[in-house]
Amino acid sequence: MTRHDADACHDDDHVLEDAALLEDQQQDDDGDREAVAAVSGWGISLALHAIIFLLLAFVIIAGRLIDEPIPVRPAIIEPPPPPPVEQEKERELTEVDVTIVAEVEVETPIVTQLDVEVEELETEDNEISEVAEARGREEAVSSSETGGSGAFMTIGASGGASGAFGNRQGGGKRRALGAFGGSRASEAAVDAALRWFARHQSPNGMWDVTGYPDNCTLPGPKCEPGTDRTGPDGDAAATGYAVLAFLGAGYDHRTPNQFRRTVQQGLDWLVANQLQSGGWGRDRNYENGICAMAVAEAFAMTNDPALREPAQRAIDHLLARQIDAGGNYGGLGWDYTTSNNRNDSSVSGWVIMALKSAEAGGLDIGSGMEGAREYLRRAWNATNNNGRDIADMYTDRSGFPYTWNSQTDAINRPDRTAIGLCIGVFLGKGQGNVMMETMANDVMHRAFVSRDPRYQVQSWPVDTYYLYYNTLGMFQVGGERWQQWNGAVRDLLVENQRRSDDCFDGSWDFEGTMFHGHRIGRLVSTAYCALSLQVYYRYQPLAPAH
Repeated sequence: MTRHDADACHDDDHVLEDAALLEDQQQDDDGDREAVAAVSGWGISLALHAIIFLLLAFVIIAGRLIDEPIPVRPAIIEPPPPPPVEQEKERELTEVDVTIVAEVEVETPIVTQLDVEVEELETEDNEISEVAEARGREEAVSSSETGGSGAFMTIGASGGASGAFGNRQGGGKRRALGAFGGSRASEAAVDAALRWFARHQSPNGMWDVTGYPDNCTLPGPKCEPGTDRTGPDGDAAATGYAVLAFLGAGYDHRTPNQFRRTVQQGLDWLVANQLQSGGWGRDRNYENGICAMAVAEAFAMTNDPALREPAQRAIDHLLARQIDAGGNYGGLGWDYTTSNNRNDSSVSGWVIMALKSAEAGGLDIGSGMEGAREYLRRAWNATNNNGRDIADMYTDRSGFPYTWNSQTDAINRPDRTAIGLCIGVFLGKGQGNVMMETMANDVMHRAFVSRDPRYQVQSWPVDTYYLYYNTLGMFQVGGERWQQWNGAVRDLLVENQRRSDDCFDGSWDFEGTMFHGHRIGRLVSTAYCALSLQVYYRYQPLAPAH
């Protein structure tokens, strides 16, 4: 091989090497381009997905913004203050939680919105009284006509130690209010009335018919003095009424409570001013019955030995004046004084209630209640033709007389059905009794159909005397009649009680109340209204009577 050939071969080798290098470089470039292409594809894909996601998010958020309007803070323009308006004082009601459980069976339950406990108030001192077993003894059932079932209940026929007055305090009071239609407003009205009485008590413990306004220290106008029965009779009756109002709400003179001293002073005055005979004032049986009831009831509630003798003396005096029956009953009804034949229903009503309170305290009442039952039967028969004209006792009506002559059988004013109904309850007459059913029908007819001015309860003023008797009687009747009665009376009394910051606060006006003694004044009208609002718990709802 020549040099030239050798050089040529060497050049060929270089060419081959260069070609190989170019081929390798080309392959490297192709690989780089493929890698770049792959990376670019993933990036584009990710970018596209991100854009789509952002678009979807924008659509969703925008939709929500459309659905939910942007809150705008409005400009508040305060109106000018209204001119001052004089408003009636609202009675303060204490909010207390309580569960009311009714322990009595009622044929037609009464629905009530009562959901509060009776206001618990501070006491005057910490002395603990010995009042166990004294809130109406079981002796009160000894002559009661009990048995059967129904809504009529015999006053004082309770089982257990609580007796006739067991519903006046604590859980018994709350349950009775809930079961029979009381309310927070009715209890506030009772409390306001008791505060009114406490403000107007004289320093010596009495309630003075003419001088009571002078005892109130509140500023402003004063209550008006009474203009009728001024003197010993009116003062004794007014004091008895007031004490009964406190006792009816469960405030006695021995159990620590805010009115203890008030009740003690009232009882002290009654005892100090009792006549040697056992009466009060001018010794009329009307005032004697009221005062005897107050003293006997206080004794029954507390078993205070200091009251036993005055209470028994008052009862003995009334029994001695019971009209002679001329037969086996010992007596009949009562008149204002000693009488041979005039049986007055107004007087007899108070005396019978006094005897029932005495019976509840275990005092000796002799055969007084047996004679009173005979009076009720004979006076009703004389008024209603012995019941011969009654075809249906659940629809027909009967009356009761103002006076009945036990010698001639003559009657006067057979429109005192309210008193007859109440007397019947206290004497043990009950549901299914012709006398009681028809008298209850008469009360309802006079009150809601004919709207007799003495019986109507739709508008104020009402006859507060009839109101008291009717409310006691209709409460014991129960059922739909009681619901209708209570639905009208309770709120009528609450709405027409005086509310103010002066002397009148807590009282009821007496003008137009028609009761023949209403001009004794605000003391009497307030007593009758307060006693009527205490009907839910004043007497134990007891075993039904025949």
